Amino acid sequence: MRIGSGLFQAVRQAKTQGVSDENIYLLIAQASEEGAARALAQLGLSDENAGSDITELRALLDSWRDSKKLARQTVIRWIMRLFLSALILGLAVKFKLIQLGQLFGQ
Repeated sequence: MRIGSGLFQAVRQAKTQGVSDENIYLLIAQASEEGAARALAQLGLSDENAGSDITELRALLDSWRDSKKLARQTVIRWIMRLFLSALILGLAVKFKLIQLGQLFGQ
């Protein structure tokens, strides 16, 4: 069964019984509002503080996303620094600017 097919059948039945389009629209609007209010109540967002709760949750989520992004960038920076340090060390050894024995005290 498709979503809304029950509504479609109810509207069709109401039209066959002579209910006006305006009354059908008002019934659908009222049912929608009541359904939305019920859904918000089930989520615990039906009180007057719901707007500020949502704002705080969004701010918390934005902070979490920023933290994840910063952590990812930091890890990538450290990997790049290690890679470049190893590359520079390898080049220094290859061109005999330093010997590995000197690095480790031998």
